[in-house]
Amino acid sequence: MYDKIMAERQTQTYLKNLFERRGIAPRKQFGQNFLIDLNLHDLIIETAAPTEKDVILEVGSGTGALTSALAEKAAAVVTVEIDEGMAKLTREAVDGRPNVRVVEGDALQSKHVINPIVLDHLRAALAVDPERRLKLVANLPYNVATPIISNLIVNDELRPVLFVVTIQLEMAEKMRAKPSTADFGALSVLIQALADVEIVRVLRPAVFWPRPNVDSAIVAIATRPEKRALITDLTWFHKVTRQIFLQRRKNLRGVLFNLGRERWTKPEVDQFLEAQGIDGRVRAESLEVGAFLKLAEGLKERLGEEIENNKVESF
Repeated sequence: MYDKIMAERQTQTYLKNLFERRGIAPRKQFGQNFLIDLNLHDLIIETAAPTEKDVILEVGSGTGALTSALAEKAAAVVTVEIDEGMAKLTREAVDGRPNVRVVEGDALQSKHVINPIVLDHLRAALAVDPERRLKLVANLPYNVATPIISNLIVNDELRPVLFVVTIQLEMAEKMRAKPSTADFGALSVLIQALADVEIVRVLRPAVFWPRPNVDSAIVAIATRPEKRALITDLTWFHKVTRQIFLQRRKNLRGVLFNLGRERWTKPEVDQFLEAQGIDGRVRAESLEVGAFLKLAEGLKERLGEEIENNKVESF
């Protein structure tokens, strides 16, 4: 029988012994790196502050240690684990907890779409009480962290209020990056247009087993309704921001001309940018987030919600 008490203590020695008994091992392809600093589990829980009004989404439940701790405080937990062996450990860890749903599979249907089964479970848990709210709390596998966060934060149906996640430090720095810096990009604009970002703790490789090759961070992303209210069409804003940064090395005049292609001339682009109060010679990475909000609104009006679709890269 799986030892729930020991699971909550998740030390490196315990994990090695547990995996050896079960004939399983961490799988690099799934980005499995387990937190073995016991105080960090407590810090994640403390930062997330789950209550009886919270529905928690966890992606990458692993042994179920964090899952079990979250279930003690939250109204409901939907946890997703792609690895069959780990999913079995999670089920054992939360056995007897009716407020937990374990989804075995990929949290993403595709790079830009969250698994519909996961969404259905979240909708059902939120529908129980109109006062319930969604939080993402997870030691996120590095390979899905960006699409999970970026797709969830723009979900206007679920409207998550808080993300408390462990991610690569590099990604965390991009989220809070300022304009005219190397890290500033589409992800920076999207997150900052909707939320406040805080790096709670920088994590060195030694706090994980197996050790990753990079530093990580616990990040808190708190969405702000007053920020969301400034965006009339979030889907359009998301699309425009991604498309603009695909050509981040070009000046803005050239980028916008390409987005409209034959629908406007370069003098018309210049006129549009002048009305926006933007110098067309600058690059997108030099604009403040507020300028992107205004730019997206103007482009929607001018181009009628149609822009030339380039191949959109992941954030």
